[in-house]
This record gives sequence, structure tokens and C-alpha cells, in this order.
Amino acid sequence: MDVSIIILGVLALAAIGYALGRRRAMSLSAERGRKLHSLPGFYGQTVALITAVPALILLMLWLTLQHPIIDGRISGMITDASVPEGGAHSLVMADVRRIGDGLAVLREADAKAGADVDIKALDADNIRSRLAGAGIALGADVPAEVFEAAKAYRADIDFSQLLMTIAVLALAIGALPLAYIRIDPELRARNISESFVKAILMISSLVAIMTTVGIVGSLVVETYVFFTIYPAQDFFFSTVWNPQFRGGSDLGILPLLWGTFYVSLISLIIAVPIGLMIAVFLSEYAGPKTRSIVKPAIEMLAGIPTIVYGLFALVTVGPFLRDWLAQPLGLGSSSSSVLTAGLVMGVMIIPFVSSLSDDIINAVPQALRDGSYALGSTQSETIKQVVLPAALPGIVGAVLLAASRAIGETMIVVLGAGASAKLDLNPFEAMTTVTVKIVSQLTGDTEFASPETLVAFALGLTLFVITLLLNVIALYIVRKYREQYE
Repeated sequence: MDVSIIILGVLALAAIGYALGRRRAMSLSAERGRKLHSLPGFYGQTVALITAVPALILLMLWLTLQHPIIDGRISGMITDASVPEGGAHSLVMADVRRIGDGLAVLREADAKAGADVDIKALDADNIRSRLAGAGIALGADVPAEVFEAAKAYRADIDFSQLLMTIAVLALAIGALPLAYIRIDPELRARNISESFVKAILMISSLVAIMTTVGIVGSLVVETYVFFTIYPAQDFFFSTVWNPQFRGGSDLGILPLLWGTFYVSLISLIIAVPIGLMIAVFLSEYAGPKTRSIVKPAIEMLAGIPTIVYGLFALVTVGPFLRDWLAQPLGLGSSSSSVLTAGLVMGVMIIPFVSSLSDDIINAVPQALRDGSYALGSTQSETIKQVVLPAALPGIVGAVLLAASRAIGETMIVVLGAGASAKLDLNPFEAMTTVTVKIVSQLTGDTEFASPETLVAFALGLTLFVITLLLNVIALYIVRKYREQYE
């Protein structure tokens, strides 16, 4: 049974429990002539929570553990003879899972056609031909042992799904009457319901922390594996990026870091001054009517998909810069360049700077402006000497947000700056960034245990550390300024 149907079934039982619990609380109160400790709705919520929460927790745990356990069992069926020379066991398991998922598609197609075909009885050639007919292509060198493992994998998944459905629904059905008979006028149902809400709030507050810990942990583990098979000094200090999945790779990060910072620097040079001037104009000079038109128009830039910006860079900005600047000046002949990506990315992040800075400047107390005017300052002097210094910590935060957005951008760089990893000062040369190479190294049917794939995690961890250090430095500067200002 599909997971969504199981969840709907549990929620339906919880809704029934809510109605029954509420009605029982009211009837017991009327029969015994005692006042309910809590409102009737809390008794219904108690029954609904006891019915649904344990079942949903079991469902979540089952889905989390199901695939690792089954993969471990099926992995034991794969012998070394089924692993291609120079390949990896993980790639064979990927074939097993792909074939197993394809068997489920074939079974659904047979069920719709009214045919009763035993998938287990099909041999490797029949499975291959039927999968090809369903649009699932396999290599000609997939051994028969892999097909047998895939059939076992499909059978285990189906059996696990059946057990999961029975266990989850049985737990919900069993918990409902147990919660129902606990209903009593003296039951502190409100406390139970509010305790559950507090638990949900606590879990929600931990989501961001645990997500960060999980991300950093996965990056650290995979980066450690990478450095066990590739020298760290070559990664951090080599100026050559040349991954070769057949061996002999040069995986130096310096060209990627240079391209990342170069593109980001150009985009910030474009976005920060323009964004700040827009923010000052909207908050200090523009009237309500002008503000109501200009601000939404500028914020529309943030809603344009990055792929559209990338196409704009590829089709319009890149050829323009090549034909009118790069070629006449003898600086390059390619439409893909750092300047192309930087200009378009700068336009994209203008709303991040302008909108946040506008809100921050508007939050500066009017009393500071009035005091400056009372001392004889003009409006421009008040903005430069009072408003902007008071809003500086927030403006720094807006610039950092824009910088992080620029550092993490991928599509604009792919289409506007190209994919060439090099160290060059010429802004009309094609370069690339760390994020682009992270995507390229993890794209395709690659061997996950190879350094050429694991390097993506080392790139991600390095970028994470650099971004963290930038935020720490900015926070230190902001706090120091605040102390002086106060």
C-alpha cells in the first residue's frame, strides 16, 4: 500500500478518535454530574494524538530502516564475479535497485492490462526486453546474477511494505480503543494536548540545528574518506583542476576558489551600490505612490528563475560584451566570461540588498532624524551621518546575504561564465566556480568511492568553512561598531 494512503488511513482513524473522545467526555460528565477538567475538545485531541502519533512514528522509523536493511541483505547476494573490472560494488547495487524498480513498473502495467504474469518466473532476457519496452534501458553486460538479486530486492520491498501497512494500521487501530477507555472527567486532557504541542515546538526548534549538524557531519565524513585517497596538500595548493575518472586526476581547488570569488566580487560591485542607493531613495526621498510602484517592480527581479538569468547571460549579455568590448580591446573572443556572469548575477541580487536595506533604514527611529534636523543638518547630511551609521549592522547583514546568494549560484555561472577552471585576471575569460564543479562531479553514473566523486564533498566543506569565517568576521565588525556607536 502506498505511504500516502497509510497516512490518510491513520489520520482518518485519528479523526474518528477525536469525535468519539469528545462525545464520551461529554456523556460521562452528564452521567456522573461532574465537571470536566478540560474542554471537551481536549479529550478528543488526546484520543486522536494517542491514535496517530505512535503509528506515524513507527511509519517513519520503518521507512528509515527499510532500505538499509534490505540493501545489506541483497548486497550479500552479489559476488565478486558480478562486479565489472575497475567498477565498484555500489554501481552493481544501483543496477539492482533500478531493475527492481522497473519490475514494479512492469507489474503495474500487467495489472492494468489484466495479465497475471509472475515476475519471479521471468528470466534475464525477458526482463531486459520488457524493461527496454517500458523505456528502461540496461547495459548489455549486466549479468544474470544481478537480475536474480533485483527480483529478490523487489520481493523484499513488497513484503516489507505489506508488513509496514499491517503494523502501522494495527498500532493505530489498537491505540484508539485504549485511548478511548481512558477518557474520564478527571483526566487532565488539556495538559496532555499542551505537552504534545510543546514537544512539537521543541522539535521544530531543533530542526535547524540538527539539519546543520547532519550536513556538516556528512561533509566531514565523506571529506575524510576523500583525503585518505587523495593528498590534502595537492587539493588545497595545486593550481590545476583536471578530473579524470580513469585515474591520474589533478584536483586542485585554487582555480575554483578564484573563479568563485571573482564572479561574486563583480556581482557585489554591481549590486551593493545600486541596491543601497535604491534603498535610500525609497526610504528617504520617494513618496508613498512612487514607493508603491518602484519597490514591487524591483522585488520582481528576485522572483525570476535563475535559469532565465542564465539564458539572458548566454544569449544577450555575453555576445554584447564579446562584440563591443572583448574583441575590440583584444581581451577575448568568447561570450562566456566572468564579467558576463558577474553582471547578470549582480542584477539578480540587487533586490536582496535593496529590499532588506530599505526595511532596515525604515526601522531607524525617527527621533534620530529629528535630532539631526534640529542641529541644522540637511537631509543628505542626516542620511550620511545618522541614518546609515545607525542602520549599518543590518546593511552588513543584507550584503552578507547577497554575498552568500552569489557564492552559491550555479545556473548563471554555467551558462554565463562557462566551465573552465583557470587562474586568470582577465574578466573576459571563461571560468567556473566551486558550486558548478560540485554538481558536475556528482552528475551521471559515477563511482561513488572514487576521489573524482568524493572531491565534491571536500569542495562543499571548504566552501562552508569559508562562508562561516566570513560571517564570523562580519559579526565581529558589527559588534565592535555597535559598541562604539552606543
